[in-house]
Amino acid sequence: MDQVLVAYATKYGATAEIAERIGQVLREAGVPTDVQPAGRVRDLSPYRAVVLGSAVYMFRWRKDAARLLKRLDAEKVRRPAWLFSSGPTSETDTEAFLEGLKLPKGLQPVADRIQPRDVAVFRGALNLEKMNPLERWMMSRMKAPSGDYRDWDGIEAWARSIAQELPAPGR
Repeated sequence: MDQVLVAYATKYGATAEIAERIGQVLREAGVPTDVQPAGRVRDLSPYRAVVLGSAVYMFRWRKDAARLLKRLDAEKVRRPAWLFSSGPTSETDTEAFLEGLKLPKGLQPVADRIQPRDVAVFRGALNLEKMNPLERWMMSRMKAPSGDYRDWDGIEAWARSIAQELPAPGR
């Protein structure tokens, strides 16, 4: 149990890239880290801590991430956990994106029970070329700006704060 799991759910890859960067920062700090899509995580027993994130669409986490969060809640073994959402595109206040919350409302009671060490909301990326015609139409109706709004310095700083709380084994 010396590894940290960084699990994510993504639709078009932007959240996966955030998770990969978090994993890279943890590894550079000497923390053994496994980065995986949330839907592929079968066994949590090898991990001493979990960082879990999801893209947010229509104020909801992707199903695979929500399921994994609920598994963390159902487990008898409590692990340190950190949660992140990715989604707002633009310079909008990230908490305003989720209507003042850091997690979608339906997942807040689950998060309250597992008591994550921190919950972050990161700006995301929106590439209309990757979307189907219906999704492009919906994004135009919502006036969602396309582009990459991820704050890599902020993401890396958040990952370094996790590494400080989870020193490398043997330290």
